[in-house]
Amino acid sequence: MSINRIILYAHDVEATVRFYETHFGFQALREAGDRIVELVPADGGASLMIHPASKGQKRGQSLVKLVFDMRDVGAFCELSAAQGLVFGAIHQAAGYQFANAKDPSGNPISVSSRAFRKV
Repeated sequence: MSINRIILYAHDVEATVRFYETHFGFQALREAGDRIVELVPADGGASLMIHPASKGQKRGQSLVKLVFDMRDVGAFCELSAAQGLVFGAIHQAAGYQFANAKDPSGNPISVSSRAFRKV
């Protein structure tokens, strides 16, 4: 298992996308109807998923979520629950599923099959 995506919550999505494209060479991938902009690094490594921040999220507050790629989100959530880690509802998005939980410090985490979707 590896971390291949990191969600960054942004109050200004477009400014954040331009920042990472300009200064770090990321390339934006956009899908019609998807509010997430995926930034792919030129030289490999983790993708950044720029997600609109909610009104309740304050600037300067840590606005990061770790995303773990899973082919079978449902099976992983069941196994995790048996080991004491309970995820919320499994959400269906455009061609993939995801579920959210928190680590012991209250940091948000997610498991997602987005990496395995057919594009």
